[in-house]
Amino acid sequence: MLFDYLPIIVLIIISTGLAGIAVLLGHLLGPRRPTLRKSVPYESGMRPIGPGARRMPVRFYLIAVLFILFDIEIIFFLPWAVVFKKLGLFGLVEMFIFIAILLVGYVYAWKKGALEWE
Repeated sequence: MLFDYLPIIVLIIISTGLAGIAVLLGHLLGPRRPTLRKSVPYESGMRPIGPGARRMPVRFYLIAVLFILFDIEIIFFLPWAVVFKKLGLFGLVEMFIFIAILLVGYVYAWKKGALEWE
């Protein structure tokens, strides 16, 4: 039974090894000549204002994660719509429960102010 998973394990080992080798070769053989001019941020030909590596607010990442979370959950509507007639009333009730859970999460994030952009 464990031998059924052997091709998957071999594939994971080979792909991880190849990725590691590619990163290592790029690091060892890649050009590295840092200069002050190369380290200055580029702003479409204009002189940059402020440092190039400034910290981003946590709120930006929170909104991005919430977008990805709700976007991935919405993807589940397509398979449900494809087999809607086969599922019948059971599928409809399950989708309403899924939508209710999504709505509770959305309202919670909204009330916490996670969706406010300043």
